[in-house]
Amino acid sequence: MRALPPVRDPRLLVGTETSDDAGVVRLGDGRCLVQTLDFFPPIVDDAFTFGVIAVSNSLSDVWAMGGEPFTAMNILCWPHDDLPLDVLEQLLKGADTQLREAGVLLVGGHSVKDAEFKFGLSVTGLVEEDRIWTNAGARPGDLLVLTKPLGTGIISTAVKRGGAPPEAESAAIASMRMLNRAARDAGRQLRVHACTDITGNGLAGHAWEMARGAGMVLVIETDRLPLLPHTLALAKAGFVPGGSDHNRSYVGKAIRWAPSVTEAMQDAVVDPQTSGGLLFSLPEPDARRLCDLVPAWIIGHVEEGTPALVVR
Repeated sequence: MRALPPVRDPRLLVGTETSDDAGVVRLGDGRCLVQTLDFFPPIVDDAFTFGVIAVSNSLSDVWAMGGEPFTAMNILCWPHDDLPLDVLEQLLKGADTQLREAGVLLVGGHSVKDAEFKFGLSVTGLVEEDRIWTNAGARPGDLLVLTKPLGTGIISTAVKRGGAPPEAESAAIASMRMLNRAARDAGRQLRVHACTDITGNGLAGHAWEMARGAGMVLVIETDRLPLLPHTLALAKAGFVPGGSDHNRSYVGKAIRWAPSVTEAMQDAVVDPQTSGGLLFSLPEPDARRLCDLVPAWIIGHVEEGTPALVVR
């Protein structure tokens, strides 16, 4: 994207500059169009469940902007010669079931023949111009609230290698299936200064984007982090996804680890998530109210200073 000229248009309210979750374009009637897309290889073995998770993951970008998903289109890369059509049928049934649960219209899609199976969706949503959330509005004194536990990447890696306890796998699947709609609904009752969803860049990467966008320091308290069952034990056993190294490099020197943060906990903080929770930055009374409205955890706060991510 850096090689392309920046898009300058008064209709474009949120573009690529702050690595936000979706693009937002003014329609001119007080409403805005929210657009995003995401697709990836299977994160679970069951095709129906993969379809459900892919939908939850893709819709989350619109909810993270404060918007309402409206329509979706399937994106499919399919190895025609290697997988039977009943797998494809189950995949699409899972996606359709979750889209209907979310009240989103499936209006089409596109497929290509590919050696690797990948699936996701392009999603279009709507949001009122005065209710847009971005990842760049965090203010000093805000508390940081996370709405899902971490560890899906570590657990999924352990599942692929045959090392995950059944309760860890079940908890990770349940978390990835969960829609972030309720968290968005709760946030709309409060004074949200910034919001993002935690996906492939992990908590570290997305929190760094929030810090960088706002020009603030985000402080994460690891003793407050919610973790899926067995996450740290599996990390200690070496079930760390390859994307974790990318996330460490992505944040680079902007992250400051306290000496007390163990290597396993560092792995959890940089763990690439699929269909993770929303990360909110909001005033203390609103943060505590959010935790009363939906399952959520206060995990840190925002300070003035040169943009950085402090993990202690």
